[in-house]
Amino acid sequence: MEHPSEEFGPWLTRQLNRMDLSQSELAARLGLTRAAVSAWVNGRAEPREETKRAIAEVFGATPDLVDTRTSDVSPNRPRRWHHRTAHADGGREYGNAAAFAFDADMAVLAREATQNALDERFDVGAPVRVHYTLHELTGEHLSSFLAALQWDELQPHYERAASAEQKVSRSLRAALDELESKDSLVLLRVDDFNANGLTGPEYKDGRFAAVVRRQLDSHKQSGGRAGGSYGLGKATLWATSRFGLVLINSTLSQPHEGRTERRVIGRLDLPWREVDGEAFAGPAWFGEPDTDPAHKDVSRSWWADEETVRSLHLERCTDEPGTSFLVIGAHDASGDSEDLHDLHDKLVRSLADGFWAAMIGGAAAGPLLEARVSTLRDGRVIVAEERVDPYTRHPALSRALQAYLDGNTVDSLTAEDQVARAEVPLIVTPLKGTGRAGGKGREHLAVLLLTPAADADERHSRVVCMRGNRMTITEHRPRELPLGTMPFQAVLLAGYATDRDAEDVALAEEFLRASEPPEHDRWDRTEELTSLYERGAVSRLKEFRGDVDKAVRALVGRRETKRAGGPAALRELLTWDAPTGSGRRTQSFPTVRGVAARVVESGAWSVTVEVRLPVAEDPWRLTPVAKFDVRSGGRPVIGWAVLEAEEDCRVENGDLVVEPGVRRVAFLGVTDPATHPVRSGYARLVVEVQKARGGSA
Repeated sequence: MEHPSEEFGPWLTRQLNRMDLSQSELAARLGLTRAAVSAWVNGRAEPREETKRAIAEVFGATPDLVDTRTSDVSPNRPRRWHHRTAHADGGREYGNAAAFAFDADMAVLAREATQNALDERFDVGAPVRVHYTLHELTGEHLSSFLAALQWDELQPHYERAASAEQKVSRSLRAALDELESKDSLVLLRVDDFNANGLTGPEYKDGRFAAVVRRQLDSHKQSGGRAGGSYGLGKATLWATSRFGLVLINSTLSQPHEGRTERRVIGRLDLPWREVDGEAFAGPAWFGEPDTDPAHKDVSRSWWADEETVRSLHLERCTDEPGTSFLVIGAHDASGDSEDLHDLHDKLVRSLADGFWAAMIGGAAAGPLLEARVSTLRDGRVIVAEERVDPYTRHPALSRALQAYLDGNTVDSLTAEDQVARAEVPLIVTPLKGTGRAGGKGREHLAVLLLTPAADADERHSRVVCMRGNRMTITEHRPRELPLGTMPFQAVLLAGYATDRDAEDVALAEEFLRASEPPEHDRWDRTEELTSLYERGAVSRLKEFRGDVDKAVRALVGRRETKRAGGPAALRELLTWDAPTGSGRRTQSFPTVRGVAARVVESGAWSVTVEVRLPVAEDPWRLTPVAKFDVRSGGRPVIGWAVLEAEEDCRVENGDLVVEPGVRRVAFLGVTDPATHPVRSGYARLVVEVQKARGGSA
């Protein structure tokens, strides 16, 4: 890959530092004045061709190298670990606080690392490709890797850091003991391609410094579409390493020092420690000793050769821009992934759950993301490379988004494979100080897509919400759905996820991003939201959620009016014989105001029902009856395994008893799988609440 030469001044300055030559010494060897060399260094002038040849002779290099300036003339300096010395004021950090913002969980790592890759997409006409590779090293493979990593130099720091009583120290002690006893180490490499790479200078503002040198520096340049905004996501890489150690190899989209390939560095996060009488603050970096006087002997990134990146397990398969992060001692602290096969499966599931929508392309544009997972042991494949397929994990959701991107949605559902579309208004509160205080704000129309759930869906009757690059932000359970509503899947697209580009879209994107916590898993009150926006911003979010529920109810209800023949599965499913009484009623019969239902591991339906009751002087005695909805004939009755009162009622002999004057009750019912005529996933549950035999209580 050819790139323009580095400017002469910075290149010359670096060569002088690397060779420990002053400007005066170079001038003397060339027979020129120091002022002439100073003019080259400061960019005011550039030497003539014959002078460049003379400079090459002084440096012991070829003239072509001085002309192209795409590498350094002096040999590579030996790599080493540089540990930050302790603070002069005596302050100590017993761990990186940013790493505790997230769980050390593979699902969290996949979410945060992939989000960062999406935010750094280079060619917007092609998808970002991410590849997660688990690689267990044992025996000689492990020994060779540790030698390349200079583990012997690190070990005293680990031993001292692990000897304290803090949380991080105890975890380090366990990791060191396991490494010694099992002679095994799991690496996780996260590669992204068609991303910007870690561009920019070593210490000043740029992508490289934001990731390698700083904390809480997001440095996102995604035109307002970035998923992250706190600069915390990168900490999950170090948090997932049992040793707090990550190596990095980046191919740059913009040259730095005249080069783009194999910019390598390592970073270690340890607690405060004292080694051989010297105190160290925490982080350390693996690289070349810097020769710049301002950063003398600090370990900086270096331009590695292919053999070095292979020995460090950092080789990249193409010269496309992007970055490879190698997590040393990768683990899943959740405890639900015990071996490599479990970790592989969890990564596949997590990528599909968090980014299924980004993997869907439409008629006008392709997908934003492709993802793969591979698993090796000592260089041998033990789980074949698996491409993450959104249709396998989330078929109905994928169908819904595909229909929207292809322009194939409908206003109401009349067939099982259709996708209904509705618009949901979001009022974006004005920013403080914009001169519109007290104004209503700007309306943005988010897009709601709804389709019948697939038989294989583990979770359904929810709204998956997203913005920006279509990463899943949160799942919302609509309220007050009619009892017996068909299982459905719904997607809410807001901001740039609508695939539109207008002022209201940009405003909504900023507003919703400001409402997200560091985990980016909900839209709610945050300090950023209340600090930046006029009063009422939180209320607008609540109204938005309410309007989403209203739109869902309209779509599932509208489906019933279009359906011809067969049972009215979505019709009001509660039948009542209201008790007589002299009390004045504000409504003639009880109504269901909230339903939450799911299939549990035993195969039973678990349903929580909220019922609003009219004013009455007599008590109610009601019998909940569970049935399976079928296409023809009577609905078969199934039994209850559990029937419990949740709020303001009691259960007597299978009936609900409600005292006079009570306006709202809730009960929990769990069906008995032994009475099911078919598996729960193949039928819809209907609950009828009938007047109990024997009249009032």
